[in-house]
Amino acid sequence: MADETITILDRRRLELGEGPSYDALTDTVHWIDILGRTLYEMPMETRRIAAHPLPRMASEIHGVDEHRQIMAMDDGLYLRDRASGALELHLPLEADDPQTRSNDGNVHPSGALWIGTMGRRAETGAGAIYHYRKGRITKLFGNISIPNGICFSPDGATGYFCDTATNHLLRVAVDPLTGLPTGEPNPFHDQTGQSGHHDGACTASDGTIFIASWGGRAVLVLSPEGEVVRRIDVPASQPTCPAFIGRRADRMILTTAWEHMTPDEISLDEQAGMTFLLNPGVLGVGLPHVEIA
Repeated sequence: MADETITILDRRRLELGEGPSYDALTDTVHWIDILGRTLYEMPMETRRIAAHPLPRMASEIHGVDEHRQIMAMDDGLYLRDRASGALELHLPLEADDPQTRSNDGNVHPSGALWIGTMGRRAETGAGAIYHYRKGRITKLFGNISIPNGICFSPDGATGYFCDTATNHLLRVAVDPLTGLPTGEPNPFHDQTGQSGHHDGACTASDGTIFIASWGGRAVLVLSPEGEVVRRIDVPASQPTCPAFIGRRADRMILTTAWEHMTPDEISLDEQAGMTFLLNPGVLGVGLPHVEIA
């Protein structure tokens, strides 16, 4: 039995903690409060957490090289200077629609980036999932309300994603060299009628999928065949996204949120919005930096 002890990494209560990622270029962990417009940064060596205010809502950040990162924000992809924090628009993304913002995303083993968008009020079907690689954005899937669960098999041949509103995790064949789909999505795991809704996800080196259960107080572990093989209980009702961290990818960060909760619910859910650290019991997969040219 894996040691599933969960400890608090950061006690700050984020309204919508999301987008945790590990940057192997600098041995640093990042996560974001989307609605709080703040980027959090933690070098693994010091474990000292810095908070960086953002001028716009953002949802994910990944390394490009030793000097730059790429960040999905509410109107496009931005390049961020590591030293100064300065942001420069790289490519617009739904910039002509002020009602949408970026949401869940992840890096494919090829260095391509998948980015989800959604309505700011989770309007039905207002979102989509896009593919970015070497300066080009391609729309992959539309008519999505809340894109989540974006992750990839270790060999890069399968992609996973879900619409939290429908609670179905889908899988699709993907070109390992480009991160582009080569087929149509098919049902993989149906969480309808069960506790919680599928949210952010990541994959382990053995092909299992760790997916946060929003409202379910858990991270579910799915087999490569789509069966629940383990449940990791979480001391907050709205876990949002897990990510493997560290040089060995042997630890996991988990973000949570208090979004949509009443003051009474927040007071009863004492750790809602905190960021956690846990032992996943399996090694993760190291993600490459994003290819921008």
